[in-house]
Amino acid sequence: MPASVPSVLQPIQGAVVVGASTGIGAALARRLGRAGYHLALAARRAAPLGELCAQINAEAGRPVARAYPHDVTQGTEVPALFQAILRDLGRIDLVVYSAGALLPVALSEFDYAKDRAMFEVNLLGALAWLNQAAMLFERQGSGQIVGLSSIAGERGRIGAPAYNASKAALNTYLEALRNRLARKGVHVLTVRPGFVQTEMLKHSPKSFWVISPEQAAEDIYQAIRARKQLVYSPARWRLVGLVIRHIPSAVFRRMSF
Repeated sequence: MPASVPSVLQPIQGAVVVGASTGIGAALARRLGRAGYHLALAARRAAPLGELCAQINAEAGRPVARAYPHDVTQGTEVPALFQAILRDLGRIDLVVYSAGALLPVALSEFDYAKDRAMFEVNLLGALAWLNQAAMLFERQGSGQIVGLSSIAGERGRIGAPAYNASKAALNTYLEALRNRLARKGVHVLTVRPGFVQTEMLKHSPKSFWVISPEQAAEDIYQAIRARKQLVYSPARWRLVGLVIRHIPSAVFRRMSF
C-alpha cells in the first residue's frame, strides 16, 4: 500500500450545532464544514438555516450539512430529534449549543415574560440538548460539548439581570458537566465571548472591542482542537473577567449598565 494512503481510514466526525442560522452559530458551522465535519444544523428559522446548509454544501462540493428546523423552547422535542440526527449522521462527536436571547430591559422594568423567554433559550434549551449529548458521549466514552455563554455571566449587573443570571447558570451547569464527564473521556468547553457583531448587539448600547462572528468562530474552533475547558473571545476578555469578578458589589450598584 502506498505510504500516502493510510492503512486505517479515520471516521468522518459528526457535529450538531444548535442555534446555527445566524451569528456565531452560523460562522462556526461554516468553519466546521471546512474542517471536514458532517453537520446537523438546528435553528428556529428554517429559511436562513436552509440557505446556510446550501452554502456549506456548495463550498464542500458534496452534501455535508443538513437542516433541522427547531425551536429550542420546545425541549420535549429534543430526545426524538437528537436520535433522528444520530441516525442521519451515523455518529456524533461534537455538540455545540449556540442559541441565545437578549431582550432589552429598561432599568425600571421588571418583566417576567421577558425574563422567562431568556431563560428558556439561554438555559433550558441548553439543558435539553446537552443532557442528550452527555448521555450519548458517556456511553461511547468520547465526545465534545461546547456551550456558548457570555462575559455577562461573570457578575450581576443592573442592565440585564435575567440575561446575566441565565448565563451564570449556564456556566455552572457546564462546569458540572465537565467535572462529571471528564472521567468518562468527554470534554466540555465553556465559551465566554465579549461583544460580537450579531443581532443581540443592538441591545448592548455600550459595546467595545466588537469582533466579527467569524473571529469568534475561529477562536472557538481552535479551543475545540486544543480541548480547552474555557475560552474568552477575544482573549483579552479573560483579564476583564478576572477584574469584574473582584469588583465590590458597591461599585456595581453605581454603574449604569
